[in-house]
Amino acid sequence: MSSSGWTISRSLPSASTPGQPDRDGLQPRKEPVVRRTLPQLSNWLLVLPLFLFSAGIFVAPIALMLLRSVQDPELAAAFPRTAAELARWDGQDLPRPEAMSTFITELRGVRGTDRISFAANRLNADISGFRSMLLRTARMLPQADGGDAAETLRRIDARWGERSTWTAMRRASGPVTDYFLLAALDLQRDDDGAVAAVPAERAVFVGVFLRTLWVSILVTGFCLLLGYPLAYLLASLPARYANPLLVLVLIPFWTSVLVRTTAWIVLLQRDGLVNGLLRRIGLIEQPLTLIYNRTGVLIAMVHVLLPLMILPLYSVMKGIGRAPMLAAMSLGARPFEAFLRVYLPQSRAGIGAGCLLVFISALGYYVTPELIGGGGDQMISYFIAFYTNRTTNWGLAGALSLILLLATGLLYIAYARLSRATGPAR
Repeated sequence: MSSSGWTISRSLPSASTPGQPDRDGLQPRKEPVVRRTLPQLSNWLLVLPLFLFSAGIFVAPIALMLLRSVQDPELAAAFPRTAAELARWDGQDLPRPEAMSTFITELRGVRGTDRISFAANRLNADISGFRSMLLRTARMLPQADGGDAAETLRRIDARWGERSTWTAMRRASGPVTDYFLLAALDLQRDDDGAVAAVPAERAVFVGVFLRTLWVSILVTGFCLLLGYPLAYLLASLPARYANPLLVLVLIPFWTSVLVRTTAWIVLLQRDGLVNGLLRRIGLIEQPLTLIYNRTGVLIAMVHVLLPLMILPLYSVMKGIGRAPMLAAMSLGARPFEAFLRVYLPQSRAGIGAGCLLVFISALGYYVTPELIGGGGDQMISYFIAFYTNRTTNWGLAGALSLILLLATGLLYIAYARLSRATGPAR
């Protein structure tokens, strides 16, 4: 009995409380506690190198670039005491004579250095001609102090006697500024500090943002019109036919964007293959202008981004199959009606994902509009590259990038909320 009782008490769960002996006087066996701390820690250690690589190569440079959109250190680095004096200036009339004397002293100290060049570039972005005025003033300053500082500056250039010159310097005193963000929206602060629109001849970026949005919408629409039937065909065909066609869709991913864009230059030029074919079959008499305009940009961008539309649609349609359509037609629905009321709602997820991928990719496109588009077809990415590489105006480039990033983020949030609101198709 004792032996069988021992076996039963070890095999059946005990009714006694934890830590107390059971009815036979035996201590219940404690279940081992599964500790997952070490496996979880090992998982984190495995992804840590990838995380550090992504943070160092992608996240940190982008964050620093965006941070430049609100930083304004150039003038304060060259004229720190002048920046402090201008920060105390009330903005009425002209700064105090002490501020002008301080400016002359610091201007002599930075003459011929890189700091004055950086400060001059920053001020010239605010007022055209400021760079030449500042550098010429530094060259023509007398070696010794003497006389009235304001009069000394006015003798070199009369613009030193204007309030707008000093308010521009105060706006650039930093260390934080909204100048670049306002400039990216064709806005500025006037001499009184109020936000106002820039002159019409300087208003550029709002039109470029609208052009970028419009081109992206058109490219997304054309990709949807071309990609939906092709994805439906791929999902409907047997595997032995669909797989080779899917490989043809994937081929553009294996080719450089630059190579594909250059190929379109050859195809779309006046004596290219497209114009030659159209003339040979008698559709046109004179060559069409298909390059260095909006038409060429749309054709090349649709070709490059079309796989991003087809693949999400194909993955969704492959899961739908033909059974819903056949069931709807067996119940009396016409083929087109069955497609609109049964198949199309079920493919809504693929349409949303494909449109989102194509639209976001088109917003930041640079190579294709640069090579195939004309002067009026450049998108916002061209200006970001221009201010980054050519004029080294990283503040304005960061501001344009930040606005583009915010627009993309808002678009994604709107898409996510719309997807949750509509819910799955039924």
